[in-house]
Amino acid sequence: MADMSPLFRRGAAKSPQDRLVTLIRKPGCHLCDDAQIVIEKVCGDLGVPWEEKDITEDPQLHDQYWEQIPVVLVDGAQHTFWRVNEDRLRKALSE
Repeated sequence: MADMSPLFRRGAAKSPQDRLVTLIRKPGCHLCDDAQIVIEKVCGDLGVPWEEKDITEDPQLHDQYWEQIPVVLVDGAQHTFWRVNEDRLRKALSE
């Protein structure tokens, strides 16, 4: 039997392992520390991998996000900045 066409697969929810949360942060940032606690909890509960990137080591991230730190990306798209809402992140990763 042939695979489903991309048209039909597009609406299917991604499995947790296919998701990725990225925390863009800078050293010494208390809001970044707070965001990391929420991300660790939600991603740990859902089995979603996450990573962090230091904005001071990436000129492109610095130019794009400096005034919004911390920034949270879900699958490469901006999800939120400054404060991370646990319920909102959980919902975004469950869709």
